[in-house]
Amino acid sequence: MSTTGLPQGAVPKLERPGPLRDRVYEALLELITTRALQPGRHLVESELAGHLGVSRQPVREALQRLSTEGWVDLRPAQGAFVHEPTEEEADQLLTVRTLLEAEAARLAAANASRAAIGVLEEMCVEGERAVADDDVDRAVAMNARLHAKIMELAGNAVLAELAAQVDRRVRWYYTPVARQRGQQSWIEHRELIAAITERDEQRATAVMRTHTEHTRKMYHERDK
Repeated sequence: MSTTGLPQGAVPKLERPGPLRDRVYEALLELITTRALQPGRHLVESELAGHLGVSRQPVREALQRLSTEGWVDLRPAQGAFVHEPTEEEADQLLTVRTLLEAEAARLAAANASRAAIGVLEEMCVEGERAVADDDVDRAVAMNARLHAKIMELAGNAVLAELAAQVDRRVRWYYTPVARQRGQQSWIEHRELIAAITERDEQRATAVMRTHTEHTRKMYHERDK
């Protein structure tokens, strides 16, 4: 049985091209953002190296980078641990997300083509199916894809770059409340797509702001 508690096969051996330290970093960051490695989890270099099929050196380098970026806490004489976000950190990030995505929704309503709206509708169907199947991982992934698509449709490269910087952390915070948000989240997505379809910029902005605020509020209330 795995001492890291990860499901068998959850961590494939690294075979993609590119510098090994970068591939290890990406693999560990994915495990953290999807919460396969939970906040507060002790990260043992030898165990992670064994799962990833690499030596301890690239794991050590990846943990140092993750520490610099705030994903991992390095504690003297104790080792590395997945960072446990504070309520203030979550609030600040999700507030910024609301600002960025509300503007993206407005721009998408102004710019989106019929074909692009069709893609959003297909994503919404897939997300609804994931919720019906109680497939939280797929629902989280589809939520991220739909929001990324709206950001793409906004057509503002600077806005997209800023959003990309917070995207993974948003996914990190969204995962614990994805099941609670459930179908309601996708009802809100439907409302958003309708506003974009009608090219109603004001409504799209308001729906997106309400949608992201619901997630922020539910994150803070998740354990109450």
